This record gives sequence, structure tokens and C-alpha cells, in this order.
Amino acid sequence: MTILVTGGAGFIGANFVLDWFSQSGETIVNLDKLTYAGNLRSLASLEGNPQHVFVHGDIGDGPLVQRLLAEHRPRAVLNFAAESHVDRSIHGPQAFVETNVVGTFQLLEAVRGYWQGLDEAERSAFRFLHVSTDEVYGSLKAGEPAFTETHQYQPNSPYSASKAASDHLVRSYHHTYGLPVLTTNCSNNYGPLHFPEKLIPLMIVNALAGKPLPVYGDGQQIRDWLYVKDHCSAIRRVLEAGQVGEVYNVGGWNEMPNLDIVHRVCALLDELRPRADGQSYASQISFVADRPGHDRRYAIDARKLERELGWKPAETFETGIRKTVTWYLANQDWVKGVMDGSYRDWVAQQYGAGKV
Repeated sequence: MTILVTGGAGFIGANFVLDWFSQSGETIVNLDKLTYAGNLRSLASLEGNPQHVFVHGDIGDGPLVQRLLAEHRPRAVLNFAAESHVDRSIHGPQAFVETNVVGTFQLLEAVRGYWQGLDEAERSAFRFLHVSTDEVYGSLKAGEPAFTETHQYQPNSPYSASKAASDHLVRSYHHTYGLPVLTTNCSNNYGPLHFPEKLIPLMIVNALAGKPLPVYGDGQQIRDWLYVKDHCSAIRRVLEAGQVGEVYNVGGWNEMPNLDIVHRVCALLDELRPRADGQSYASQISFVADRPGHDRRYAIDARKLERELGWKPAETFETGIRKTVTWYLANQDWVKGVMDGSYRDWVAQQYGAGKV
């Protein structure tokens, strides 16, 4: 038995692949384009494992995907492949449309052709699981109920608009062609192997380097934080028992303002790796101009997933953030390996000006 995972060298995808092999001997064909956030070092522990078949390629390469499907005959395709950083989508939206919209379309077309050629039993058992985001729902006001699976789509950034388009394509392939799809919309993930441009790993990396800890605006943007390994367990459960055509929201039940997150990280670093001068890392916090169209609040209502499939997160934010900070402290070689010139240029461009 085999599954095809796209984007399996990225943050969530790599964590999923590693978790999968910790619990299953089933082969994974791992297709990843290895853009800036795809990192094969994240999968170093799988070197020499014949059950992990890595393929460097693009989901938008229809002939390649068709060949992989015909050769490996997977029972499921899990689509993690995406451009996923809001800030980058503001500065360069074209790549997000190409990967998240056109790439997903090309992947769906290849999968549809493969699925239609299976025998009846294989066709019935096959699944296409699309991993998406809560950002497709837009922004919530204080006191508004959390996003449910029926919440109206109101994407506010090129990134979230491209993911919304991909969600709609996936839905349409089920309703038009009968493709057995599943969609998950998750809240903000955090944990090991996270490329250090997102909030939590950026704070850890900058704090240890003695650099400013840039916080957008007033830092009161609220997110629901989901430990990445909990997300992986939710995806496994949806793949195993989710109802075809359904959407499942995956959240951590941890709504928290960004500034509070930064202070939590600083407090853990003060405990685990104190500064030589005895000061708190919180003294490095620096407020910068807010990004355009910054959504104020996201919150996920994950009760459907718990009610129908029996899933709920294993980690609280307190346990998850401690595991995360501890992982980064213990894996500085991995961090150094991703801190290349292009990444430093990006951080300088994004946070170097506009302090408020």
C-alpha cells in the first residue's frame, strides 16, 4: 500500500511524513518542488528508508504526476503543497496563484484521470485529501463565534484568496466528477521544522541572535494555535474515517494575541537559555508598521471533527510551545542550514523599516 504526499518537505508536510513512519510501514511517495521553505534536511532521518520515495518535482507538472500515479498506484493523495506566507503573497502574488490555484488544478486533473482508471473497489477506497487554512474564512471581530465549516469564504490576502480558489476546485471535482475528496482547514500551526519567517520560529531565532523581535502593529492580532503534530494526527484521522466530500476544521482551542505569544517565547528562553547579561529577551521586542490588510482575528471551531471522528488536540499551548522552543534550542544546525542569504534579504526587506 502506498500514499502520495505533495509538499512533504515543507513544515507541515515533513512533520506528517515523519509521524506517518512512526506509526505505519506504508510507503510514501513524497513529491516536493523544494522551494525556499522545502528542506530535505528535515527528512534526514529517513535517508536509506526504502518506504520513503522522494521525488523532486512540481504538482503543476501533469505528466510527472501522471507517471508517479501510474507507477506507484497510491490508495490516497494528500496535498500539502502550497505557497503559504501572507507577507510573501503581498509582495509577489503570482507564485501563489501558480502553485495554489493552477498547481492544484493540474494535480486534480492528473488524479481524476488516475482514479477513473481504477477498478471499482480501488475507486471506492481512494481518497484525495486537500490541506487548507482557516484564512479562507477572512477575519473575525472580537466576540464573534469561531469559524465553522459552513462559514462564508471571505479571503483578504492574495495567499488566502489562492487557497480559497483551491478549496473550491477540490469541492467542484467531487460534485462534478465524483472524485472522493476530503478537505481540512487548519488554524496557525507551530512546532519543529518551521521555516524561520513565521512568528514563533522567527522570535526564537532572532532572540538567540540578539536581534530585534519584530511585532506587527500593536501585536493584538489573535490567532488559534495548533501544534503541528496534533494537526498531523487530525489529518490521519480524516483520511481514515472522514466522510467523502466533507470539510473538517482543525484547531488547537488556543486563541491568543501575537504579543502574548512573543512574551511566552521570551519567558521560555529566559528559563532555558538565559541571556548572558541577565536581561529578559522581551527587551528585544520591537514594534513595526502593520502589514496591509492584516486580519485581526482567526478562531477555529473544531467540534465537528471531535463529534464525528473523535479527534481533539493532545497538546495545550503550554506543553506545545515548550516542546517547540526546546526543539529549536537542540537543533541549531538545522536552523543554520536554512538561514541562507535569500532568507536574510527577505527579513531585512520585510522588517527593516517602518518602526512605529
